[in-house]
Amino acid sequence: MPKAVLLFIISLALSLAGCASPPTPPDVAADRRAIAQGLAIQTAAWNRGDISAFMAGYWHSDSLVFIGKKGPTYGWQPTLDNYRRSYAGAAQMGQLSFSSLRISPLSADVAQVVGHWHLARPNAAAGDLQGQFLLIFRRVAGQWVIVADHSS
Repeated sequence: MPKAVLLFIISLALSLAGCASPPTPPDVAADRRAIAQGLAIQTAAWNRGDISAFMAGYWHSDSLVFIGKKGPTYGWQPTLDNYRRSYAGAAQMGQLSFSSLRISPLSADVAQVVGHWHLARPNAAAGDLQGQFLLIFRRVAGQWVIVADHSS
């Protein structure tokens, strides 16, 4: 192979390599904001008594897992059914708030959230409820959704 052709091929390869852009790092701050916004949307849905809208923040899949005091529940529909059984009316639902949120990205498409939940229920016979939670979020079709929820 003539030296000029070899030099041309090498220079072409180097110039094409220079055109390739490196992968963009994930925007961790934007992901944290998106997850926090999703939790705020869920809180607003709960506080207006709309369990179905609250559940929109969960992965609509049979692989969703919710772990509560009665053990694990698998699947979106069974999780929705449990919420409806446990919180049959506005008095039982109360007003939900989250605090002490710690949103930690684990990868470009997975994050965990640790925090505290509180249900203010002044009209319910059982009184207020509260506890801790660990949520695993995954980006599915461009949306952050809860794929695992361990609430106690």
